[in-house]
Parts: sequence; C-alpha cells; structure tokens
Amino acid sequence: MPSMTETTIGIGGQAEGTDMVLNIGPQHPSTHGVLRLRIVLDGERIITAEPVVGYMHRGAEKLFEARDYRQIIMLANRHDWLSAFSNELGVVMAVERMLGMEVPERAVWTRTLLAELNRVLNHLMFLGSYPLELGGITAVFYAFREREELQNVMEEISGGRMHYMFNRVGGLKEDLPNGWLGRARHAVAQVRSRMGRFDDLVLGNEIFRGRTRGVGTLSAEAVHGFGVSGPIARASGVDFDLRRDEPYLAYGELQDTLRVVTRTEGDCLARFEVLLAQTHNALDLADACLDRIGELPQGPINQRLPKVLKAPEGHTYAWTENPLGLNGYYLVSKGEKTPYRLKLRSASYNNIQALTVLLPGTLIADMVAILGSMFFVVGDVDK
Repeated sequence: MPSMTETTIGIGGQAEGTDMVLNIGPQHPSTHGVLRLRIVLDGERIITAEPVVGYMHRGAEKLFEARDYRQIIMLANRHDWLSAFSNELGVVMAVERMLGMEVPERAVWTRTLLAELNRVLNHLMFLGSYPLELGGITAVFYAFREREELQNVMEEISGGRMHYMFNRVGGLKEDLPNGWLGRARHAVAQVRSRMGRFDDLVLGNEIFRGRTRGVGTLSAEAVHGFGVSGPIARASGVDFDLRRDEPYLAYGELQDTLRVVTRTEGDCLARFEVLLAQTHNALDLADACLDRIGELPQGPINQRLPKVLKAPEGHTYAWTENPLGLNGYYLVSKGEKTPYRLKLRSASYNNIQALTVLLPGTLIADMVAILGSMFFVVGDVDK
C-alpha cells in the first residue's frame, strides 16, 4: 500500500502547508513491478515526482565480467523479459564486430524475422495490459491469444517461451525445422487478421480516449533531454528509428516495407497509437523476411567458432532498435575470454526518467494512465 506523510511546517505550531508525500510502491499494482515513485501532492494534484529505482537490480553488468562470451548471452536476455531475443542480439552483434566476423546471410535474415516477431510479442503485452489498467479487461484476453500464436512458433525453434537463447556469436543456434516457415507465416496471418480488434475495442472506446487524450503530454525537448527513445519518443514527434536511420541486420533491404510511425501530440493516446501502428508494421516486416528466407539457398546458419572464444583487445558499441527503444552495449575487451567491461544502455531506464516532468501538474487519478503509457519493464530499468 502507498505510505503517506503530511508535512505541517510552521512557527508557533501554525501549519503553513499541507503538502502530502506519497510513496507509490515499490510493492503496488500501479507501478508495474518493484518501482517506487515518491510524489508530493497538493490536494489531488502532483507537485513533484521522483522515480526511485534499483529494487530489482541483478548486477548484470558486473556478472558479465565473470562470464565468457557464450555465457553472457544468457545474462543479457533477461533485463527486458518481453524482448529476450532482441536483448541477445545486441550482445552477439557487439562481439561479432570486435571479431570482424561476417554472419551468414541465412542467419542475418532469420535474426531480422525473429526480432520482428519478438517486437510483436512485446507490443501485444502492452496493447492488452494498458487498457486493463484503465478499467477495460477484455483487450488483455485478445492480446494473450495473439501472443500464444506467435509464442508457439518461437518455442518450436528455441525451446523457450520467454528466454529464447537462440542467438550465438556468429549466427544462430541451429537452422529452422522443416515446415516451420509455413507455420510461422500462418501464425502471422492469424494475428494480423484479428489486430483490428484493438482499433475497434480500444481506440474506438470513448472512455479510453477520454482518459488518454491530452493526458501526460511529453514534449520533444524533454525526449531529447532525457534520452527517451522508441515508440514514446516517436509519439512526441521525434522521428528516429535505428532500423531506418542506421540499418543493421537486413533492415537496409526492407526500407520499402519499414514504416516509422510518428505522432505530434505526445500524450498517452498518441503513445498507444504509435505502439499499435508499429505492431502492424512489424507483422509486415515479418512477412517480408519469410518471403526472402524462402528464396535463399540452403547454407550455414552460423560460423564455426574456436573452443575458447576470445575477443581482440579494443572496444566497440553496438545498439539496436529494441521494442521499447534504443538498447546499446559498450564492450571493452583486454583480449581475454571474458569482457573487461560490458555496459548496458537499456531503453526503459532513460524513458522513465521523463516521469519527473510528465507527472507534475497532473491529477493523481491520471498517474496510472501516464505510467502505463510509458511501456516500461522494471527489469529493463534496474538491470
């Protein structure tokens, strides 16, 4: 439960103010996990807000230094548990860049496909859970049904439902099973055929629009100031997407299909609209990848690696357009089999810092609507 402290400061026992300090969390449903918000209220209006992070801190960056380049993949895919494949991708791309390694074409296209399927899985969770926080329970059932369609094909190739561990330095763990491309195409088609429910059920709901339009407006200046990225930044008019602006994997060949969606309003409604439109586009990108993989000749899916993998001395930075925003790895190597330093730049950590300017001036009743529209994972904040 939230804890409250009422301040009554005055001379001679006379109260001068009645501002209330309210601690939301770290164990409270509205905080999406163990995040603590320390807010100061004047009546029902928020004066200041401070996110207090660290309750889920695993020390992953320090653990990276004691694991070899194969083992750190397992550590890295867990901070944003809704984007495990994308998390793995940044690590292996950084190591491959240090090694100057070329990844087989089949692995490049398959990685792109799986990254987009992972993007849809991530977004579906928020497309269902955000209306739930505002009182609309139905959308989350539809979201989980669509997630199951895609989870089944992801689980078939990797054996995991959340933590896939399918990336490897030099490519992927193994080639795709016979008939998998057809099953994946069917799953994508099934999900696409039912995505209109979110337009009708959520965006078409006047109560949802009333709770989100004009609420929690984030300016483009604040986006740049806090390093906010991903759908939240694009909803405020910041037109930046690594897949288009600094293409990696096969995105350079998918520019005709890739559509970077932006809005200028910067409010809760705009953030939801961008997330929904981005989900539609991710399904289109997945279809384009499936078409290309089907045309590729048979070939290797990974590179043969030495028994003990050592990266040469030096440093590099690899970043990817994760579902929630920019995810970066700064890798420093001393030529050993373990990283000397591996610094993680997670999207959610920067994104929630914007709460310090988003929440002040709003009503306490709008706090949950604003929090939910930030689409963050607490593990991605605390690392």
